Amino acid sequence: MTTSIPTSSHKKRKHRTSDADHDAPRKKKKEKLKQDKGKSSTESSTTEFRVTKATITLSVPPVFASNLRAGVEEMLDSMIMRYIPSLSGVLLAHSNLHFLSPTATLNADCPFATCNVGFDATVWSPSIAMKLVGKIILYSPDHVSLLIHRTFNVSIPRHHIPQDVWEFEYGPAENDPEYGEAAVGASVDTEGDTGIPDSNGEKVDGEAVAEASGQWVHRLTGTKLGGADGHLEFTVIG
Repeated sequence: MTTSIPTSSHKKRKHRTSDADHDAPRKKKKEKLKQDKGKSSTESSTTEFRVTKATITLSVPPVFASNLRAGVEEMLDSMIMRYIPSLSGVLLAHSNLHFLSPTATLNADCPFATCNVGFDATVWSPSIAMKLVGKIILYSPDHVSLLIHRTFNVSIPRHHIPQDVWEFEYGPAENDPEYGEAAVGASVDTEGDTGIPDSNGEKVDGEAVAEASGQWVHRLTGTKLGGADGHLEFTVIG
């Protein structure tokens, strides 16, 4: 009985395709063009940023009944800077919005208009084995935190740090009056602002590396992980 179900469905599919033989070449040509475009965009993507064509089905609230495009744009805006599984990355921007159908669909008593739309999505999507450079913002015994492009957080766990090359060197105790957090905070206040200036000359807060609890250092040379500027190159593994 289980084998008869796929067999009958196969016959039906075969019968339907035979009835529409004159439409088959045209449909195959369109599908091939879409696949070729997708393949070429994937092969040419050698950086962590890429632009891809995306389609999505949205239920637009009835408040946008007179302007569905504005509703779709607002819903796409709410997805920016969020990880989208279907895009395999973080959506940064969208452009070239267009409707795939000239009409929307209303199902039964639901006032939401169902729209199929397409757009160009700019995505941050690093691939496995890609090498990136990040700024270390936190040293911890169990991981190292980095910031990429001053926007994206990256964490390197302890088991991915070669223990035969690097070791974690604990800092002074918090209640140490000479080298503790209170002493470090006082020295920073006397020396002035330690923010890092950006390209416009403005200082950016929150990029100073937290070293009060310790830092990762080289076992032989004693140099700090990331060097003097705190930038570290790593390989994406997942």
